[in-house]
Amino acid sequence: MGIVDKKHLKVAISDNDTADRAVPLSEIAFRAIRQKILRGEIVPGEKLRIEVLQREHSLSSSPLREALNRLVAEGLVTSDDHRGFRAANMSAADLNDITSYRLVIEPAALAQSVANGTDEWEGHVVAAFHRLDRIDAKIGQNQNELNDEWTLRHKDFHMALVSAAPSSRLVAACSSLFDQAERYRRFSLMNRTKPRNSGAEHRRLMEAAVGRQPELAAALLKEHIQLTAQNVLEIELPRAAR
Repeated sequence: MGIVDKKHLKVAISDNDTADRAVPLSEIAFRAIRQKILRGEIVPGEKLRIEVLQREHSLSSSPLREALNRLVAEGLVTSDDHRGFRAANMSAADLNDITSYRLVIEPAALAQSVANGTDEWEGHVVAAFHRLDRIDAKIGQNQNELNDEWTLRHKDFHMALVSAAPSSRLVAACSSLFDQAERYRRFSLMNRTKPRNSGAEHRRLMEAAVGRQPELAAALLKEHIQLTAQNVLEIELPRAAR
């Protein structure tokens, strides 16, 4: 074993410590609880008790409450002054509500993005599609397997498509609705019985976008969103915990 340079070791430790402190505790809690909800580890309607979460995550109540309130804003958690926090229920009515908003907002944002996109935006879209396509190939036949990296790249691609829309509020609304639909998409993925070639759907979206065909891109996105909802509604949704 070589001699350790204490000066550089100290710097390395200091850098790592700084990196750890750079992520707020509320953000750590937000990510952890959100992932559990999306993966179904926290079931719809399950009560989210602060004292239990404190033990599970070794955090105080303040960052946990901040994280839960953020999840309320995302629609993944509900809050009641008398009953505390619960994971949001899943229902056909809720999915239809999310889908109806997505069908209005996301195609409009995409059409604007295509019309306003620069060459840099075009390269961003192609790169995001390429990253998603690569992991699609990696997953291969295990299409019913949850894959967190695929989930991240999937959202990255969809957000790249709308990123050139001139309204930042419109883009933010697309992001929020996409997240609210994610729990349903994951549930469908784990329970579907027929294959879906989402890779081909994404490729057509990418080609219409970089081909500067806003109407076609918007129409393809509507079909893409509607098919996701249709696939979910063919499956019995989980009952809420009591």
